[in-house]
Amino acid sequence: MALVVVKLSPLLVDLFPGSTRRVEMHADSVSAMVRELDRRWPGMGDRICDSRPAIRKHMNIFVGGERASLGTALAPGSEVFVLTAISGG
Repeated sequence: MALVVVKLSPLLVDLFPGSTRRVEMHADSVSAMVRELDRRWPGMGDRICDSRPAIRKHMNIFVGGERASLGTALAPGSEVFVLTAISGG
């Protein structure tokens, strides 16, 4: 598995005491990354994904500057950004 760096939204970190903005982990796909985040901080996976499973509409995951899906592969050294969508009116 690839060692990747995950950067979490401050809003997501605030919901899970003990979590950090920057997380290093081994994961070969976005799906595996979400499972590892959920293992470390139970419930985080449910905040990121819905029951289909798919990334929730109000969440965005980017790998290498491109929007990612759960099936997106992660290469060693990948930077993954997990962001909450911002909306307004």
